[in-house]
Formats: sequence, structure tokens, C-alpha cells
Amino acid sequence: MVIIMFKRKATEKLRNWKEKYSSKYAVLLQGARRVGKSTIAENFAKENYKSYILIDFSNVTKEIIEIFDDISNLDIFFLKLQSVTSTKLYNRESVIIFDEIQLAPKVRQAIKYLVKDGRYDYIETGSLISIKKNVKGIVIPSEEMKINVYPMDYEEFCWASGKDYSILKQIDEYNKEIGQATNRILMRDFRIYMAVGGMPQAVEAYINKNTFQEIDVIKKTIIELYKDDFRKIDPSGRLSMMYDAIPAQLALGKNKYYLSSALNKRISKKDEELLFELLDSKTVLMCNNVSEPSISLNLTKNIDTYKLYLSDIGLFTTMLFNNKSLISENIYNKLLSDKLEANLGYLYENAVAQIIRANDYELYFHTWTEKDKSHSYEVDFLVSEGNKIIPIEVKSSNINNHKSIIEFSKKYSSCISRRILFSQHDISNDGMLELKPMYLVSIIMDKLKHN
Repeated sequence: MVIIMFKRKATEKLRNWKEKYSSKYAVLLQGARRVGKSTIAENFAKENYKSYILIDFSNVTKEIIEIFDDISNLDIFFLKLQSVTSTKLYNRESVIIFDEIQLAPKVRQAIKYLVKDGRYDYIETGSLISIKKNVKGIVIPSEEMKINVYPMDYEEFCWASGKDYSILKQIDEYNKEIGQATNRILMRDFRIYMAVGGMPQAVEAYINKNTFQEIDVIKKTIIELYKDDFRKIDPSGRLSMMYDAIPAQLALGKNKYYLSSALNKRISKKDEELLFELLDSKTVLMCNNVSEPSISLNLTKNIDTYKLYLSDIGLFTTMLFNNKSLISENIYNKLLSDKLEANLGYLYENAVAQIIRANDYELYFHTWTEKDKSHSYEVDFLVSEGNKIIPIEVKSSNINNHKSIIEFSKKYSSCISRRILFSQHDISNDGMLELKPMYLVSIIMDKLKHN
């Protein structure tokens, strides 16, 4: 087996933190479990510091924990820490990594004093970091910057798997049809990403030429790990039910997530509170309905009308077809060759949602009904570009059926800069509507972010 060090976008954000802010702030890498936070932190420490100490609070000795009982004298504290870890620290040339910091709330609170001392830099990593029981009774340090770490997006997947991502950038710049044969190959590459996903363990297994069944076992293990975390928070199992219901509700074409359907009961205030625990876990993505896109996406979002997506498309694929103990290779082969019988628009929709969020955009959509008509319309995603908005539709097939985005563009023409439909088809235009293949989503979102 080849052990692979993946290039991750969070590393560049860490580099920016070190150059500009590390003397005043610790940095917290936050995200779902198994997205690579610890690996990113340690690799960054190895490459950018003279020495580092890593303290993993999920597997730490009593001797180290006791050092943190008294930090009133930092000279003595650092001497003890260096002695116990057998690591010499250098002024402004060393970093201390607090891994799984949510398990040591008092250490997190002490960040204020450690940063103020100024001798060393501090990187924290955390999962389920916002859960109330992990921060109850402590003061969250203001001297803490946050970097979200997501599952690998399509660009990171291409870097890892050796695909030449620069070709996709050239295709986007060229902005003309590339031909059916080339488009078919590039779409198959994107569907491989949808099958594998962006969890580093699954990506590593794919690169090491494991079968899709073997990759599926890895993804199922991660899903069960998440559910174990959910049970620790909510032994009743309601969190797991909320999580499990996401693929099914999207597959049914619902225009919102129904919490009552997920739990098979009337909703209580406690159920609504549990939903926010699920969001805090970073395992899911919330997409809010916007009531008036022409004003502001954030200011007019409806917090009671939302969709939920999984944070990783590979886990979504596994859960979607999880009607057997193992997903057969045949199902994956059908996915890769685009021969699955079902309309998989929701599968592509989840992939696009993940990529949009990985570019640090909040997720919004819009639904409306024409006056005196029963027909309703829905635009899958809305993103901001300056003081303008961009409506985005996602289609797995039948790109001629895009009345919603056309009607939306008429209704809000004064505040729209572009309108984009992502599908499996080659680059083209339908009037003002830009038709783009799915494999360009990451590139387009990254360009929008840097405009």
C-alpha cells in the first residue's frame, strides 16, 4: 500500500494565518471527523516550523493532562511540556498542536493566555466542536481564528488522483464545446469522484486500486463512526434518523427537509435543538430557502424552510444505495457509465452543494408559485457575486427542461449577473443561460470567490 500525503486547500489558509495572524491568534481547524484535520495540521507543522508538539486529547497520557492543571507559571509549564514530550521548543519557531480540542475544554480556554504569552504558535483541531456540553462553563477564546476543513472537493480529488486539473481550467477559459468524446471522458472522471467522495481514507483506497466494494466498507465505517458520535449526544437515536433521512428525502424530490417525516412523529422543541447539534457536527450541509432574492440572500432566508445535504458525496452515494450489506460493483459500474435506471439529479445536486460550500459560500435556494397558478418553481442554488446573484440549476439529464431558472431570470433580471445550468452535457448557451458540464463547478465557484 502506498501512503499518500494529499495536497489540501486548507494548507494555504494555514500559511496565510502563520504569516499574518499567528502572533495574535491560535487557529482552529474545524470539520467533521475523518476529513483530514489532524493530518493537515501535522504536515503543516513539519514543513513550516523548526519543531512541534502534538497532543491528541483522544489518546493522551495522564502525565500530560496534569501539566495543564496549573498554567499560572508559563515558564514552568513549558519546561514540563518539553520534558514529557522530549521535544525542544524554539521561540517563534515552534508550534503546539492540540488535536481533538473539544475533549479538553479547559485547555481550549487556556489558549487566551498561551497566545498572549507569544512564544509559540497554536493549532487546534476539533470535531463536533460546537456541542454545548463541550463548551459549557468555559470562556471560548476570542484569540482563536477558525478554518473550516471540508471533505476533498473535486479539485483536491484531481490533485490526489493525478488528473490534470489545469486542462479543466483551460476548457473553462476556452468556453466552447470540446466535443462529445472528450466530454464523456471528463464526466466519467467526475462520476468517479461522486462514487469515491472526498474522505481522505476513501480517496487513498481508490488511489491504491482498491475495489469499489472495499472503498464502500471504508465509507460505511465512517458513517457508523458518525452515528456513534450522534448516539453519545442523543441516545434516543433521533440524530441518526435525521441523518439517515437526507438521501431519501432528496430522492423523493421534496422541496424542503421534513423533520417530522425523518422522525415519524410530531416535532418538539427538543427535536429542533437536536437539528442544530447535527449541523454543528459538520456532517451535513443546510441550504436555506430565500424569500426575496432581490434584497439579500442572508437577510431574507427562511430558517424554517431548508434542505439538508451530506457533507461528502461519496458517503451520500453509499447511503443512497445502501439496501445491501455491500454495494455491488455492478451498481458502481452503472453509475460510472451513466446507466443507472433512476433519475439521479439529487445525487449531482448533493455533489454541487458540497463544492459550493467547500468554496465557503453559504447554501441558498428559492421556490415560488405563480399568482393564480398551482405550478411551483424552484432554483436549486443561489450564490452572491458582489451586489448581484447567480441562480444555479443542476440536471443529470433533460437539460431542455429548465423553466424554473428562465422564469427566475425574468422575475429578478435586474439583480442577476449570470445564470448557470450544470449538467453532464458539453459547454453551450441557451440565450443568456450558460450550460456547463459538472466537472467545471469547482473552477467556476473558485473564480467567483476571487472576483
